[in-house]
Amino acid sequence: MKTEEELRPYLFAIAYRMLGSVADAEDVVQDAFLRYEEAHVDPDSPKAYLATVTTRLAIDKLRSARARREVYPGEWLPEPFVEDDEVRHAEMADSLSLTFLHLLEKLSPVERAVFLLREVFDYPYEDVADIVGKSPAACRQILVRAHAHVDEGRKRFEVSREEREEVAQRFIAAWENGDTDGLIAVLAPDVTLYGDGGGKAPAIGVPMVGAARVAKALIGWGPKLVAYRGYSYRPSTINGEPGLVFHAPDGTVVGVEALEIADGLVVAVRTVLNPDKLGHVPAR
Repeated sequence: MKTEEELRPYLFAIAYRMLGSVADAEDVVQDAFLRYEEAHVDPDSPKAYLATVTTRLAIDKLRSARARREVYPGEWLPEPFVEDDEVRHAEMADSLSLTFLHLLEKLSPVERAVFLLREVFDYPYEDVADIVGKSPAACRQILVRAHAHVDEGRKRFEVSREEREEVAQRFIAAWENGDTDGLIAVLAPDVTLYGDGGGKAPAIGVPMVGAARVAKALIGWGPKLVAYRGYSYRPSTINGEPGLVFHAPDGTVVGVEALEIADGLVVAVRTVLNPDKLGHVPAR
């Protein structure tokens, strides 16, 4: 039988993808292990049993979380993983991007569970049906609806890691130099800037669209302002995407910015500034 230490990363991977919240995912996994111990059962597969409990608990928690997110101040973004934080959770090595997790917010809790279990974790329809309490036929229809929602928001042409890094380097260089025209050149015409301050940090309240508008906004919060506040920043990998991590003078993380890149351009910038979502990110 696999130990708790062996199973915890896998269960966390399910819960985090379901919830987009580190703290909520950890709570769900811990609750799943407690229920397993209290059940006094010896299932053939502890992994399958715990994955089922974890998913069902995550569905319930997501239902209540959605109500809070509807009244969340400004845009709600998933909590980010940064570099060594990803390494700590082995199952996050192929971590879903903030881009993808953001798209999953369009789905209902059950749609999200069916989509993830089938498309990410490769569960047979029969097992998915048992976990979510639906028939296999119903799960197939749910997956079709979920795909329609997710595919609607996906960009058409993915790029290689090498191209992503090259585009990110051009983005950062233009931003550092205050080069508005250079930044516009690396942004898609319909690029979108998202900001999540959670009412606890300054952030744009409504997503901003358009290369010129986004470039001016990003240049306005450029290196000079960062330096004025005594902040530092470093290029990082955010949930598998290129980005930046910003630190206060004492080393604590004050912001994480992830770049969504497709068609050789930055198509979205997602900036998480809510301190409640950054406590797990390693300090400098």
